[in-house]
Amino acid sequence: MGDLFDGYGATLAPRKTASGVPAFDEMFGSPEHPGVLAESRKAYKELYAALAQMTQEELRGRTDSLASSYLAQGVTFDFAGEERPFPLDAVPRIIDYEEWAMVESGVKQRVRALEAFLSDAYGRQTAVRDGVSPARLIASSNHFHRQAAGIVSANNVRIQVSGIDLIRDEHGKMRVLEDNVRVPSGVSYVISNRRVMAQTLPELFVSMQVRPVGDYPNKLLAALRASAPEGIDDPNVVVLTPGVYNSAYFEHTLLARLMGVELVEGRDLFCVGGKVFMRTTRGPQRVDVIYRRVDDEYLDPLQFRADSMLGAPGLMLAARLGNVTIANAVGNGVADDKLVYTYVPDLIRYYLSEEPILPNVDTWRLEDPGALEEVLDRLDELVIKPVDGSGGKGLVVGPDASPAELDSLRTVLRNDPRGWIAQPVVMLSTIPTLVEDGMRPRHADLRPFAVNDGDDVWVLPGGLTRVALPEGELVVNSSQGGGSKDTWIVGGATPRQGATRPRESVQAEHAQGNAVAQLVADQAATMTGSIPIFDAQPAPAHSPQDRERTHIAQEEQQQQVGGSRYAPDGRYSITRECGDEAAAC
Repeated sequence: MGDLFDGYGATLAPRKTASGVPAFDEMFGSPEHPGVLAESRKAYKELYAALAQMTQEELRGRTDSLASSYLAQGVTFDFAGEERPFPLDAVPRIIDYEEWAMVESGVKQRVRALEAFLSDAYGRQTAVRDGVSPARLIASSNHFHRQAAGIVSANNVRIQVSGIDLIRDEHGKMRVLEDNVRVPSGVSYVISNRRVMAQTLPELFVSMQVRPVGDYPNKLLAALRASAPEGIDDPNVVVLTPGVYNSAYFEHTLLARLMGVELVEGRDLFCVGGKVFMRTTRGPQRVDVIYRRVDDEYLDPLQFRADSMLGAPGLMLAARLGNVTIANAVGNGVADDKLVYTYVPDLIRYYLSEEPILPNVDTWRLEDPGALEEVLDRLDELVIKPVDGSGGKGLVVGPDASPAELDSLRTVLRNDPRGWIAQPVVMLSTIPTLVEDGMRPRHADLRPFAVNDGDDVWVLPGGLTRVALPEGELVVNSSQGGGSKDTWIVGGATPRQGATRPRESVQAEHAQGNAVAQLVADQAATMTGSIPIFDAQPAPAHSPQDRERTHIAQEEQQQQVGGSRYAPDGRYSITRECGDEAAAC
C-alpha cells in the first residue's frame, strides 16, 4: 500500500455534528475500529488501488506539476495579497453514474421550477394569488428589479446558465445548499481542472470511462443563440466582462475563446435606435445576445447605478424592445434570495406537480411564528445567514462565534427577521486530500452547472468540487485557503432514444469525448488575456478621456463586482462566494 494513506484512518472524522455524527467520507466506509482504515467504496476502488501504489513523494510531484501548469496559464487567485496558482488537488472526486443520474434529474427539476417562478414573479404572480408564496417574498427582495418586468427572451428562457450548489450530509445524502441563477461562476476551473488531471492520472481516464466536460462551451453557445431575438438567423453573441480587474476575468476570456465570440467591455458597446452595437475597426456591428458577466446594478446607468462604467446606457431599453437578449436575465437574483430558497420545494410542487428530487438543507424562516425565538435559543449551534449575502459576508457559524458576537447577532435578528435565515451545522462530506501532513480527509461541496436552451436543460457531468484544505475547516473558499478537485462521473451506459447502447459504443464515445475535452483544454491553456475586438490594434486599457480618474474608478468597480480573486464560494457548507460575479468563483 505504500505510505500514502498512513494515518488517514486516525483523522477520518476531524469534526462532528452537535449530535456526535461524523462527516460522511466519500472514499472509505465507516471503520470497524478507531484508527483503522475501512474498505474503499465501490466507486473509488480503482482509484484507491492506483493511489495505493504511489508514495507521498510521487503524488506530491504530480501535485507540484499541477501548480506549475496553472501558474503558467495564469489560473491564479489572490491570497493575502499574494498571487498564487489556484489549488487543485491531485486526488479527484468520483461520483457513480447511478447517483449522478439522480443529481442530474434533481438539478434539471430545480432549474425548471426556478424558471417558472421567475416568469411568474415578473408576470402575473399566480403563486402569490394561490397562497404558495407571500407577496412580500418577492417585493422585499433586494434583487427584485421592476425594470426587468415584461422583458422576456424569444424562447422565454431567463436562466441560460445556473449553478446549483450541493452538499452531501453526514448520512451521505445530497442536499441543495443554494441556487445561483444570476451570473454563476466557476465553470472555467472545471474545464481547466480536467485538462491538467488528464495529464496527471492518464492511466485512469480510459479504464474508468470518465465522462467528458469539453462540450460545455458548445452547449452554452447553442443556448445563447437559441435565446436571440426573433427573425435573426445568425445571431451575434458577445461576452460582456467588467474588465481585467475582475476576479473572474480568466473565466470570461476562456469562455469567449472557446465559444469563438467576442469579449467586450461596456465601453465597446453603444445603443442607437433601441439596438445594441459593438465598436470595431470595420465600423459598428450589431449585437444580438449579450452573455453578461456584470451584475445587474452596473449593467445600464440609465436604469440602475448612474455612476457605472461597466455597462452601456440603453441596454435595458433595447432588451425591452426585443432587439437584444441579456443572459442571464436581469432580475434573476430574486430567485437567489435565501428566503426564496426555503420555498423552492413548494414551488416545485406548484409549478411542476412533482415531488422534489433533491431536498433542501433544513432551514428556519425567522418570520414564521415561533421560529425566531427557537433560533435565538439555539443560536450557538446554528448557522445564521443573510438572505441576500454572498461570499460568506455576514454569515455567523454559531459553534465558532464568541458570546459577544452571538449577543450582537440576537439584536440584529430581532430588528430584521426577514433579512436572515438559520440552518443547522451540516457536516460536509470528506474526501482524501493531499496536505502537508499527508493524505487526510477534507470537507468538500459541489456545484453542478446547468445550461437551458429552452428545449432541454443540460447538466455538465461533474461540476466544480470545492475543498477546504485546513483540518476540520468547513470553509471552501480559496481566498481562505481552500481549493478544488476534478469531479469524475464514472460508470453506467448513457441511454439514447430509449435504448441502451453496447459497452463498445459507450467506450468509443468516451474516447471521442476525452479527445474533444483535451482539444478544448489545449485552447484554454493559451488563453490568458482578452480577445481583442480591434483588428489592427489592441483594445485600449481605458478611455482616452479623463485617463487617470476613469481608470481608477473603473478598477474599483471591477473589483467591486468581482470580489476576491477566484473565491470558490462560500463560508462553510452553507455559503457561497461563487454564487455570482459579485462573489465570483
